[in-house]
Amino acid sequence: MKNKKIIIVGAGLCGTLLAIRMGQRGFEVHLHEKRPDMRKESVDAGRSINLALSSRGLKALAKAGMEADIRKSCIPMRGRMIHTLEGEQRFSPYSGRADEYINSVSRWGLNVQLLEKADEMENVKLFFNSHCQEVDLEHATATFRNSKTTEIWQDKGAVVIGTDGAGSVVRRSLMGRTTDLLFNYSQNFLRHGYKELTIYPGDGGSHRIEKNALHIWPRGSFMIIALPNLDGSFTVTMFHPFGGDYGFDALTSEEKVKDFFETNFSTLIPHMPHYVEEYFKNPVGSLGTIKCYPWQAYGKALVMGDAAHAIVPFYGQGMNASFEDVRVFDDLMEETGDNWSVLFERFQDMRVDNANAIADLAIDNFHEMQDKVADPTFVKKRQLEMKLEQTFDDYYSKYSLVTFKPDMPYAKAMELGRRQDELLLKMVEGIDVEAIDLNKVMDEISQLHSTPVA
Repeated sequence: MKNKKIIIVGAGLCGTLLAIRMGQRGFEVHLHEKRPDMRKESVDAGRSINLALSSRGLKALAKAGMEADIRKSCIPMRGRMIHTLEGEQRFSPYSGRADEYINSVSRWGLNVQLLEKADEMENVKLFFNSHCQEVDLEHATATFRNSKTTEIWQDKGAVVIGTDGAGSVVRRSLMGRTTDLLFNYSQNFLRHGYKELTIYPGDGGSHRIEKNALHIWPRGSFMIIALPNLDGSFTVTMFHPFGGDYGFDALTSEEKVKDFFETNFSTLIPHMPHYVEEYFKNPVGSLGTIKCYPWQAYGKALVMGDAAHAIVPFYGQGMNASFEDVRVFDDLMEETGDNWSVLFERFQDMRVDNANAIADLAIDNFHEMQDKVADPTFVKKRQLEMKLEQTFDDYYSKYSLVTFKPDMPYAKAMELGRRQDELLLKMVEGIDVEAIDLNKVMDEISQLHSTPVA
């Protein structure tokens, strides 16, 4: 087993963690990345949406022996800070349990830490500026073009694994074999995009707004969120429709941008007086969901992470789901060894429904974050959920099932969570939360859980 080579295409978060784990197992690993080495050359600004690292991702990092080091680069976010149009602030905890929270982490910083770990391993070799052109699926051979030297060469391994993101070349090679693989593929874009802005640090590197929260300015069809950074800054992301009177397509002048922000985000302006300049400097990114099946071909090629299941960022689970791919793949290897055909089949069959589930949940949370967080009935439901989590150790809201129960598959968390949401929303209609009998609520929830999940 130790003499077999694994070719990994894509040295983002998923691919680099996979390279580390396979290297730790003794495989020879060639890790190819089309971009330059981010440790030496700057990457494009304005597309770095901060990440929310939670239990599923941490569990995968722990298997690689990296959890403790990564936590040092994180800022705990214990809930959402909701900013109303009138300037009021309301904190909504993610969980009723004090030890459950998500973590703000820099995408760039995390990727660098993973690359450094991979680079320390003698049996892991990194290739940068190495752009995959195509994959010979039957022979586990990938063709690469060096973007600096223009050299074209082939790398052959026991298997090729594509972790090359939403625009995956490895997946495209699978798509090219529609007849024999019966390959299914869907790509759905939101009518919204995103633009990144920044709140700079305060005096002495202080945070200008609450440090340990994910901030949301919900405004119905659009919103802004902000995640804290270690240097006192916040990465601010504007999620916004392309069309309409105030869409990205219409905000074409400084006057229009100023009028829009003064009308909708006046309390945010004092924290980022440079917002107009940054608005026109940074690009608009798109937001889409990718689903596909199968994820593997001939026991020789496989896709995972965003290459197999790109999702929108509104549940904070994109990276966590990709890291969970690595952990599940690694766990299965305990049983299959390097019997690639069996491993690949079992991996895709275990993961595809769960990947589709978190993709659907992310779309649900997009609508929740935009508007429902300010809805009175939704607010009461969250209050009831907090009371339940504070009172009963075995109660988990839908959000907590997804975020803080890493051993529960996404698909099961989605089904149970949706059932609970429906029940609790009915319970809080027209009733003071303080008047609700928590024991009766738990009895009904227990009945929900006793009914098998489809």
